[in-house]
Amino acid sequence: MWLNTCFKNLNLVVHPIRIHDIAKVGGKNASLGEMYTQLTKKGINVPNGFATTAEAFNLFLKEADRLGCEFVATGHYVRSKEGKLLKGIDTNKDQSYFLWAIDPAVVNRIIFPIGDMTKPEVRDIARELGLENAEKKDSVGICFVGEVNMAEFLLSRLPEDPGPIVTIDGKVIGEHRGINFYTLGQRHGLDVGGGTPYYVVEKRAETKELVVSSNYHPSLYKQTLTASRVNWFVPISAPTHCQARIRYRQTVQDCTIKELHDDRVQVEFDEKQRAVTPGQSIVFYDGDVMLGGAIID
Repeated sequence: MWLNTCFKNLNLVVHPIRIHDIAKVGGKNASLGEMYTQLTKKGINVPNGFATTAEAFNLFLKEADRLGCEFVATGHYVRSKEGKLLKGIDTNKDQSYFLWAIDPAVVNRIIFPIGDMTKPEVRDIARELGLENAEKKDSVGICFVGEVNMAEFLLSRLPEDPGPIVTIDGKVIGEHRGINFYTLGQRHGLDVGGGTPYYVVEKRAETKELVVSSNYHPSLYKQTLTASRVNWFVPISAPTHCQARIRYRQTVQDCTIKELHDDRVQVEFDEKQRAVTPGQSIVFYDGDVMLGGAIID
């Protein structure tokens, strides 16, 4: 009610759209279809926010067009300025990492009302307005799917495909439920026992082997990577020195975009990165400005 009153005072019309209504239009099915395709393709990992966010924004804007709305507003901790996306002010909640795949042409139609606020400030406003979700725990679920246990969620939709867990030197130390249920760098859930902490360093789809090693084994660290399906918000030429992150909430890392070929990019980090994971997103920054992103090969 308070929101409608605010917009009426500004001589604006607002159309609230529930997130699950967008999913029903097709976002959830399309997003999950992309997720499963990536999971079953050579055993790579779930694209981190790529499919769900890009598809959802497309559907969101289509619904806005149907309603005759010029703008859409979303609760992402992101800022926009002159057609560019910027990190949210709250560095702990910044969600720009998830938006690299949206169409740059639509940025000027998106309003990010909380991008200039911290999460505590948002909660304070919610309390003042008496909103029931003022004390609600932060969501950690999958976009447009909800809060779920990822392992159980995938097991309910993908068949188990067991294989051996092997060390770098080829010693079999256990059995896994299917390489699609594990991610590079993962430690928990291996159930190999023995007291030695093992981490996933490689997934061999052809032999169904899940390769593990110690946390400090060189195979867990890489300094270069290639990525595809590039989407730029700012024109880029190679070489370009910038920053990037390869997972959500990672501190941005200095790197150089060495080569650009069509929709592919080659990147070299100043320092080696732990668990560079195929299928996850790499997102590039110049200070607070998000330059673009891609899917790690």
